[in-house]
Amino acid sequence: MPQVVRSRIGALHGPSPATPSPHRFRSLADREAVEVLHRAARVLVASLPALTDRLVEALYAQEPGYRAAIDTGRAEVWQEVHHSLRHNVGSLIQPREFRDSAHRTSRWIGEIRAEQGVPLDAVLHAFRMGGAMVWQDLVDETARRDPDDVRLLVHVAADVWNFVDEHCGIVADAYRQAERRQSWRRENRQRLMVAALLDGTARIADLAEAAAMLGLPEQGRYAVLAVAGAPRGPGADRPPLALPAAPGAPVLWHPGPDAEFAILPLAGPPGELSALAAALDVPAGTRAGIGSAVEGLAALGDARRLAETALRACPAPGGTVLLDEHLPDALVVSSPALAEALADRVLGPLERLDPADRDVIVETLTAWLDADGSAQRAGARLYCHRNTVLNRLRRFEQLTGRCLTRPRDAVEVSLALAARRLLGT
Repeated sequence: MPQVVRSRIGALHGPSPATPSPHRFRSLADREAVEVLHRAARVLVASLPALTDRLVEALYAQEPGYRAAIDTGRAEVWQEVHHSLRHNVGSLIQPREFRDSAHRTSRWIGEIRAEQGVPLDAVLHAFRMGGAMVWQDLVDETARRDPDDVRLLVHVAADVWNFVDEHCGIVADAYRQAERRQSWRRENRQRLMVAALLDGTARIADLAEAAAMLGLPEQGRYAVLAVAGAPRGPGADRPPLALPAAPGAPVLWHPGPDAEFAILPLAGPPGELSALAAALDVPAGTRAGIGSAVEGLAALGDARRLAETALRACPAPGGTVLLDEHLPDALVVSSPALAEALADRVLGPLERLDPADRDVIVETLTAWLDADGSAQRAGARLYCHRNTVLNRLRRFEQLTGRCLTRPRDAVEVSLALAARRLLGT
């Protein structure tokens, strides 16, 4: 084998050199070399089926990335290889006539191999194996016809291999473009699936596919976190809140018009949500609501609505509300009209007071309820004597006709205060 053949075959596994600018054939030797190349290439065109058979067998033996494709569709791979060889060998004889079709073929191969998941290195190796086989057949055919002409092929060796390298670049570019399209389609499909799960519009028949696509158990336990008002800087693709690391399934975020939602897979003890709420680092002005736990992907629509309820129960300055620990507040925000009516009925008589006087009574009621009905502890919070607290409470009872020792009245007062705080009534 001539040295130029050995060196080129040895370079198959190395990096592709940059394609040099084409040059004109200026010497008699160059013109003679082109004629020798054309004669040998015409013989290859006539024996393309046999060349295709050999290349497919070589791919199966030497390139593991192609074995699965050949095992499942040998005829399709054969047709692909034959199509590529026909256009590429034809380009050696009639470059103008075959150039565009050869480029289209290489782009097509790059795209379909990306869609099939064949590694790019394997595809490029296959192209270089094909180039090596074609070059060796050109040398062998020239040696068979006239051994003295083999030395002339040295003048066109660089052009042949630059052609191979050019098509490797076309394949790589098409492959990467197809990968990007696939990635976009996959991410878009995941977004649509997460949106359907959170909206509660996903079909039962699609849940198994959704579980596999998203890496979530179909029958697992879940909760949803809703976040609003989170500051978004340059890293707008980042989640609005950093969640504590948890083993198992991933946390998936999804943007909504008024809030962002995170699907939280649960696998821990019953107090897992309380621990998560306590561990959240919520910036000032950001509100976070965590809904109750639900069973299965099919219930994520309910989990999202529960998270939105928890978010509405969050105070305007920000903070975290775990729905299970704020159910009375959730009742208030779930029916704002009824809550406002209750607040007006219970606290309406206080509107006749001076605003400062009214605020003192409301503050005292709130402190007393937060202290579980202890005037002593409420006074400590308000920096006043317990008797002052009792006097203010009695005044409230006189103004409203409510009795704070009556359980029903105490519940109504508590809900009315929550409506005033959460709804601004």
